[in-house]
Amino acid sequence: MPRVVHVLAFGIFAMVTSEFVVAGLMPQMAEGLNVTVPQIGYLITVFALSMALGGPLLSVALLRLPPKTALMVLFPFFLAGNVLAATASGYPAMVVARIITGVASQAFFGVAISLGSQLTRPEIRGRAVAVILNGLMLGTLLGLPLATLTGERYGWRAAFWAISALTVAAALCTAIGVRRTERPEGSGTFRSELTAFRAPRLWVTLLTSTMVIGATFSAFSYLNPILTRVTGFSSGAVPLLLLAYGAATVIGNTVVGRLADRHTLPVLFVGLSLNVAFLAGFALLARFEVWAVLCMLGIGLVGVTMNPALVTRVQRTGNARPLVNTVHTSFITLGVVLGSALGGLGLDRFGPRAPLWLGAALAVTGLLTLVPDLLRRRKSHGASSPERAGGTAPANSEHPASAPLHAGQTP
Repeated sequence: MPRVVHVLAFGIFAMVTSEFVVAGLMPQMAEGLNVTVPQIGYLITVFALSMALGGPLLSVALLRLPPKTALMVLFPFFLAGNVLAATASGYPAMVVARIITGVASQAFFGVAISLGSQLTRPEIRGRAVAVILNGLMLGTLLGLPLATLTGERYGWRAAFWAISALTVAAALCTAIGVRRTERPEGSGTFRSELTAFRAPRLWVTLLTSTMVIGATFSAFSYLNPILTRVTGFSSGAVPLLLLAYGAATVIGNTVVGRLADRHTLPVLFVGLSLNVAFLAGFALLARFEVWAVLCMLGIGLVGVTMNPALVTRVQRTGNARPLVNTVHTSFITLGVVLGSALGGLGLDRFGPRAPLWLGAALAVTGLLTLVPDLLRRRKSHGASSPERAGGTAPANSEHPASAPLHAGQTP
């Protein structure tokens, strides 16, 4: 695995830590900015919407730059947003800071995943994406608790200063550890980048990603009230349970990364099916502590951990260039917004089990979006006896060495 993959993961770790830090510092930030806790909660929504809507636009502006140059342009933007957050004198300045960091982080995700795919061999691209996305998992597992601890001990502004320092460190590592590469062949103009989006199959593939992440976040966003109000855990036990959940996501992400290249579609089908079972099982058995914890850990293992397979599928359906990857992460962010919003509505109207049932429904919808590809794959396998006999897979199979290369993909 090239060193650059780990460097890119470090950059994403910094971005994700900034994304989630507000969730751990709501009371302190509300007091410091003289606003209500719900208003601080809106900063999370602002960040997510900025990612989903602004990230692709910034990616378009960076299309003509080599990938490393684009990353080095994005770091100062992201740093400026965090410095503004650390020095914000009022709520409007904090909103602006979250918009800047949200847009920059989304574009960074797209460029980083594209560069990681460009610099790794086809047969290990899924593993490379998994390593890069481990920055996301570790940002949730370690970055959020550490930033929260810093904010509680030294003040909420110190948390943003710490993230600013982390950003500088990630920028230096990128400047030293990432070699300069040229833009992928066929990229560079907005019109050429839009060509991939003419295929209806790509939009269905993007919708799968929204449903996978939406199903998971419908439950994850409300684990605290579910575990305390239904299962009966104390509030002090919840952070430890969330730590275990985060550890499960790291394990699941690593396993999926190992399988994503050769078995992309089966991994997604099995993962979504298991997520339906875990979400529904959690809803039915939430009163029993052991079963509740097992189902929660199961969701961690097969929820957001599908990301490496989702990225691999999107790149094979469209291409591996920055705009496709950035739009894909926008659809993933849309899943976060959709899942948390629907889960919140269900919680208010039907009680704390409702987000779990809604998550299961979204996962079933995700399974339905896989049906066209599953039928296509079955037809392809039925027409190819050599593959069934253990021979060479057909050109449009899941096998990375024989999958058709799109413009911008490295042979």
